[in-house]
Amino acid sequence: MTFLDHIEDLRWHIVRSLIAILVMAIFVFIKVEWIFDHIILGPTHSSFISYRWLCELGNILHIDALCLPDVKMKFQNTELAGQFIMAFSVSFMLGFIMAFPYVFWEFWKFIRPALKPTELKYARGIVFWCSLLFFAGVFFSYFLIFPYTINFFAGYQLSPSFENIITIDNYYENLSDLIIGMGIVFELPVVIFFLSRIGIVTPGMLRKQRRYAILILLILSEVITPPDWFSCFLVFIPLYFLYELSIVISERAVKARKKRLAAKELE
Repeated sequence: MTFLDHIEDLRWHIVRSLIAILVMAIFVFIKVEWIFDHIILGPTHSSFISYRWLCELGNILHIDALCLPDVKMKFQNTELAGQFIMAFSVSFMLGFIMAFPYVFWEFWKFIRPALKPTELKYARGIVFWCSLLFFAGVFFSYFLIFPYTINFFAGYQLSPSFENIITIDNYYENLSDLIIGMGIVFELPVVIFFLSRIGIVTPGMLRKQRRYAILILLILSEVITPPDWFSCFLVFIPLYFLYELSIVISERAVKARKKRLAAKELE
């Protein structure tokens, strides 16, 4: 295929991905009022499932800190068409999340012809694992990190004279950035696996660069969360865990690669 043929092929992959996102967005938009109240604003309700489960876990472990106080937040809309635009934003964000497996599958179909047979063998199940990790990051941020974040800010008061009245744009921006950001960052083990398979990354390299990786993860945590140390800390913990997990995955990938090369030499 010529360069222009590749561009044309990529264009249709993008078009089909956008259609999938649009279909999911329409589905969300039909029930956007219910979705906004029960899902987007879910962490602001005292009956949110994470608060109940964390409190039950705290009672079992005798850790009172896991029982978070009720969230008291007031929201306001400062633009004439703000709520209408918000409905579209929520629809397309959730549409993208719901259509992610298909979008990634389209992306994979575009790059698959450029890979060698051995590389395709190692990439078996990549759509499943990437989708699983993406949804894991989304659920982890939505059910754990974000509830703790808004609970911390809702309960923080610099002075009794102040009252927290949050714009709905600010609330939604923090929620969407955190959810999408964590979903993408959770793809780190898959990236490390393939880089280790082709010999670009080694476990020794990851261990040697651990200090720099911690600094990068701290910066990344600050970028995808609200500007405060508490949210940054909550995000950094799972990211660092993913980094250590990536070292283990890299070790196994390198061992498999060496075993394959040794078998080829014997042949």
